[in-house]
Amino acid sequence: MTPNWIAVLVAGISAFVLGGVWYSPALFGKAWMKENDLTDEKIKAGNKAKIFGWSIVLCLVMAANLAMYLNTPNIDFKFGLLYGLLAGVWIFCGIAIVGLFELKTGRYILINGGYCFLALGLMGAILGAWR
Repeated sequence: MTPNWIAVLVAGISAFVLGGVWYSPALFGKAWMKENDLTDEKIKAGNKAKIFGWSIVLCLVMAANLAMYLNTPNIDFKFGLLYGLLAGVWIFCGIAIVGLFELKTGRYILINGGYCFLALGLMGAILGAWR
């Protein structure tokens, strides 16, 4: 079996879009900025092409990697969601470990780890449903 590459593309884009909403001022953007000692000026000074370009590429890599793990006939929406969330637990734990050693707060870990947890769950659900 080969993965559905259109589903991989959609799953990767979904994680990118989720990140835009997750880190927006409407949700966790202001808290995330505070936890990272970022200001609007620092954000505006960043290289947007580099940041957004690499972010979409990395979201697509994550989606392709997850698609390889989910590439079995018994995967459907439910199992895709479950396995995506389980993969999100791995990433959440990795962010938590690094955050602890960097002396970051629990809020920092929850914001960043929470995004990864949900992004992988969403990607898994899309990949499982769209076979």
